[in-house]
Amino acid sequence: MARDTRELGGAWRRFQRHEFPTPSPDLARYVERYWVVSWHYREPYRQLVVPYPYVHLTFRDGQATVQGVSSGYGIKVLEGSSGVFGVAFRPGCFRPFLGRSVSTITDRSFDAAEVFGPDLPDPLEVPAVEQFLRAHLPEPDPRTDEVADIVMKIAAKPEITRVDELASTLDTSVRQLQRLFADYVGIGPKWVIRRYRLREVTERLAQGVEIDWASLAAELGYADQAHFVRDFTKMFGEPPTQYAERY
Repeated sequence: MARDTRELGGAWRRFQRHEFPTPSPDLARYVERYWVVSWHYREPYRQLVVPYPYVHLTFRDGQATVQGVSSGYGIKVLEGSSGVFGVAFRPGCFRPFLGRSVSTITDRSFDAAEVFGPDLPDPLEVPAVEQFLRAHLPEPDPRTDEVADIVMKIAAKPEITRVDELASTLDTSVRQLQRLFADYVGIGPKWVIRRYRLREVTERLAQGVEIDWASLAAELGYADQAHFVRDFTKMFGEPPTQYAERY
């Protein structure tokens, strides 16, 4: 089956518009970023969505939805002219809003009224969304900052490729780290490490760098290229060479 040409060579830019407003300082403790996407497609388009360790709050068509961390890629069908406003919470920082382990909503989406009540921000713009969030701020939980800092450390240090290495740098045990991530992030530290190491691939593709796949697999801590390809395909829905065609 031939690939949809709208997903190749950055062609999506002709059909979609993306904006990523930054949160106000008082909300930056909880919010990683806002994301605003609009699109126009005459024919339905299958949008590949790759995961990050974020919980999302989305507003679309008069509805608000909470999406827990997704353990793998997903497909969203976009058609017509529409859009969505999203709030990406910092890893670990949705726990106080939810009031229970974030692992209970992993790979789940549900009506945001369960957490935020029935009212919606109006108009659907950053100031109104921030007013909405401020009205629902939870009691501070110092562990949220701790967990967010650990995830930032993973993202910033490509040399971290194993959970035991991370646990050692934090002077904790692998088991304690796994429990902390399940409770606050919603997914394990091994998954988070793998996701940020694979981000190295997409960043190089975006820069137009020619990639030696075997060398890159070794650099990212994989025993062989086949293991790297399996992990990438599981996370992104297609092998790295095929995904590279999107750029």
